This record gives sequence, structure tokens and C-alpha cells, in this order.
Amino acid sequence: MDQIANPAPGFQRNPGKVITVEPYRGTVTVRSGETVVASSTKAKVLTESPYPSVFYIPFADIDFDQLRKTEFSTHCPYKGAASYWSVLPAAEAGKDAMWAYERPFDEMVEIRDHGAFYPNKVTIEAKPA
Repeated sequence: MDQIANPAPGFQRNPGKVITVEPYRGTVTVRSGETVVASSTKAKVLTESPYPSVFYIPFADIDFDQLRKTEFSTHCPYKGAASYWSVLPAAEAGKDAMWAYERPFDEMVEIRDHGAFYPNKVTIEAKPA
């Protein structure tokens, strides 16, 4: 087994915790009003009980011209430090609407270079293939 260089302290303390990351078979589109902020056929679904499942969209499928990185950050003992972006077309309602783990812990490397959006700040539409 490979040596883990950046292990998640949460999993070390709570080895029974389960977080799954699976490909979403279909298209995920994120909009602010009529503006498409992201659209992808390569999104991933992260499931972490007791929270609702979250779509993570590859950075390549996100229109960063519609976003502005903010100073806000949070920390998850399982995933790492999260950076945030505001969705510009949503004005104040879009503040810190997208987050990403730019350097996640080793166990969550599958979500590196992917962003997730708060469904109460933008419209997220998932169409199965």
C-alpha cells in the first residue's frame, strides 16, 4: 500500500466514517438566473451522511469569468481546507456560493480541481443520461 503523505485527521480519529465519490451519469448544469455558470457531463457525486449529496464539477467545466474568489475559507477534518468563490451574476445572493478543496487530504483527492455549489444560492439541474 502507498504511504499516505497528507492523511485526513478526521479519518484517523473516526476510521468508520464513510464518504463516497462516484461519477454522475448525466449532465449537471449550474445557473444564476439565465447565466450558465457551469455545465458538465463529468460531475462527481459526493455522499457523506447525514448531509445531502453534493455535485462536484470539474474546474474545466466551470466558467470562472462568472466567479470571483473570496477570502472566506472553512476546514473539514475529512476533506481539508475549502476555498470559496462568489457567483457574480447572483450579486449578494451569490456570495461564497461555490467552494472547492484545492489541496484536499489524500483520501479525498478525487475532488481536487472540482467545485461544488450551494443549491440555495444558484440553480443546480441534474439530468440523468
